[in-house]
Amino acid sequence: MKKYNLAFKYRIYPNETQANTINATFGCSRLVYNRFLAQRKEVYETEKKSVTYNTQAKELPLLKLELPFLKEVDSIALQQSLKNLETVYKNFFQKRTAFPKFKSKRSTRKSYNTVSTSNNIRVEGNYLKLPKIGLVKIKLHRVIPQNYIIKSATISQEPNGAYYVSLLTEFQKDIREVPSDNNIVGLDFSMAELFVSSENQRANYPRFFRKLENKLAKAGDYSRSCFSTRLCF
Repeated sequence: MKKYNLAFKYRIYPNETQANTINATFGCSRLVYNRFLAQRKEVYETEKKSVTYNTQAKELPLLKLELPFLKEVDSIALQQSLKNLETVYKNFFQKRTAFPKFKSKRSTRKSYNTVSTSNNIRVEGNYLKLPKIGLVKIKLHRVIPQNYIIKSATISQEPNGAYYVSLLTEFQKDIREVPSDNNIVGLDFSMAELFVSSENQRANYPRFFRKLENKLAKAGDYSRSCFSTRLCF
């Protein structure tokens, strides 16, 4: 049995109090990200050293003492901001992405991520339980199978103001490989034909429009003629 991940995205409908908490979490997550990004830049520019996630994670409680309002939102979401920053830095040093940028308050799409611990993220009927948010109404257009375990949730807000949640699940499944006799044919897209196979078999486009072009033109002329005749009476 192997473990696999699958995400389910749903629309959620928070009430005014819940929406205020979600928006506050957006802001606090952004603040933590920007504050520790600035620290990483300063340390590197002055000391030519790199700051690790573990070092900054130990400093997060001190930041909460300095800024008490950070205690009002999901603590795991703030930790995830640091982990996201660590991932971005690793991708930069591995030359996968550009140098990390500060997150703007004016960004059209806002989001934060939180991790499920002790079943604190769960579906209850037509509601979703979220840390610090409580039971929020959800449009459950697709049911999550019972053997799927919710691992994390990403709450986001689109430019139109709508809120969504993406639930990352984990499940186990025994996928059996289908026996093959290695008789495999590859297909390539072609501009001149529909496709060309690895065995040089070719298929032309159906060209339905070209085949019926004359009939369509005559049908159009007949339709316009009938319309003009009706206008004359």
